[in-house]
Amino acid sequence: MSAPLLRDESVGVYLHVPFCERVCPYCDFAVEAARPLLPAREEAYVAALLEELAARRGDFAGLALASVYLGGGTPSLLAPDSLARLVAAVRQAFPARGEVEVTLEVNPSTVERERLPGFGAAGVNRLSVGIQSFDDLVLRRLGRAHRAEEGHATLRAARVAGFANVSLDLIFGVPDQSPAAFEADLDAVERFAPEHVSTYALTFEPGTPFGRARAEGRLAAPPDDRVADLYERACERLAAAGLASYEISSHARPGRRSTHNRRYWERLPVLGLGVGAWSTEPRSEAAPHGARRRNLRSVGAYLEAVASGRSPQEGPTERLAPATARGEAVFLALRTAEGLDPAVFQAEFGQAPEAWFGEALAELTAAGLLAGTPAGGIALTPRGRLLSDTVFERFV
Repeated sequence: MSAPLLRDESVGVYLHVPFCERVCPYCDFAVEAARPLLPAREEAYVAALLEELAARRGDFAGLALASVYLGGGTPSLLAPDSLARLVAAVRQAFPARGEVEVTLEVNPSTVERERLPGFGAAGVNRLSVGIQSFDDLVLRRLGRAHRAEEGHATLRAARVAGFANVSLDLIFGVPDQSPAAFEADLDAVERFAPEHVSTYALTFEPGTPFGRARAEGRLAAPPDDRVADLYERACERLAAAGLASYEISSHARPGRRSTHNRRYWERLPVLGLGVGAWSTEPRSEAAPHGARRRNLRSVGAYLEAVASGRSPQEGPTERLAPATARGEAVFLALRTAEGLDPAVFQAEFGQAPEAWFGEALAELTAAGLLAGTPAGGIALTPRGRLLSDTVFERFV
């Protein structure tokens, strides 16, 4: 059964800046160490981003700008003038019809702290600060370049610079991290009172130094039960502090959910620019469930492609097959507190979720991993959130 073509009339723009003071041993992103980031290297990369934007804007023509996200890497290594050029170009390419969320990822450091007023003047209105922990021992184990006092100083400086929308990242499940150390991290979060917190369990990605060390038996991951306890404790304490969990890893005060990140969970158009960036193409008659593409992960290859007038795309564009789109629609919606809306699913795919996933939905509900919501949706239970990977495997 076919369904009418559904289109969203807005776009989010993601700009990936791959430069870091150092590459963390757990990081699997497209990044490179730049100590320091030389002005000529910065200018070449910013120019390439602007060139790619000019070449790609037509694929998203007519869509209104909803969000801009400068991620990395460490995009705050760019000078405020560079960021101002990028934000202005994106706004010119996609005129907005309302307020636009402009997020910049920032790591705690003296250089970046001093640039915060300039970032605000460049058009950034939301900061995402890579705190990870307020414990020096944990930060050293993670291979982070900063220490706890720099984290505190950066958060204080963000408020002084006038940022009223600040998110911070926390990592838990670090080898030898004690429950008491994580409780102290949560204490520090409560004292700062951010508008948003993202909590991530440490993962050991293949090919990273941490991944190799674990595979060779040189690094032990904490027991799953301990990691689950830390996650539950984070959700409990953040909720008590006014930061409700609205997605598995995301907690926010009312009205402060991430506008940009929700685009991924709702499968809305995102133009990804820069090294390794993914784009989620608008739906069309040729791709009624959307399409996606990824850029080259090498900085040198990306710059060479753009400079020569070639697309920096890596591999062919993937037009999502109905079966792939159905599975992703389910598990991405289940990441959120609202869960899966059967009416939204049926509007896109022509039938209710049970038509394709009836057995899985019944079994997961019977196992206490899924439950109905007051609004008639389907959502993860508290136990289901702890076993979300197991749930999601049933749909992909």
